[in-house]
Amino acid sequence: MKQKEENNFAYIDGANLYSGINSLGWKLDYRRFRNWLKYKYFVERAYLFIGLVAKNSDLYKFLQEIGYTLVFKETVCDGEGKIKGNCDADLVLNAVCDAYENNCDKEIIVSSDGDYACLVKFLSEKQKLKIVLSPNNKCSILLRRASPIVYLDNKRTILELKRKNPQ
Repeated sequence: MKQKEENNFAYIDGANLYSGINSLGWKLDYRRFRNWLKYKYFVERAYLFIGLVAKNSDLYKFLQEIGYTLVFKETVCDGEGKIKGNCDADLVLNAVCDAYENNCDKEIIVSSDGDYACLVKFLSEKQKLKIVLSPNNKCSILLRRASPIVYLDNKRTILELKRKNPQ
């Protein structure tokens, strides 16, 4: 008899994932990452919370085509001209709503940001947390106290974007 697969959702802080992996000196293969989430953690829906920047429309199209559900946040520029699109509250609200409405079996949080510690604690108490995936080992102590963590840098051989040979 075939074992029932889980219906899990992932909530990905896009900026935190990108900057965390980038700080380690490698590039994430988003297609491999999506497949890894699906087969390792039975992620049926992977929400990617990301700032909306018009010039990135091709990137957004690609991410949707490979299976991410994009949740956009309006962006603003800070005093130095750096684009900011803080998605923390949107990620927390969506994750709590899905847990409350029982839309999924378990939830995976992808971030190293300590602002999510209260969400992780809530999901743990409700037995809805599958795992926290941190882009790098500089994960907030608040998250480390709240849950076991898998560090994506330890999965680099699986998840790294491989450069294609030019021909």
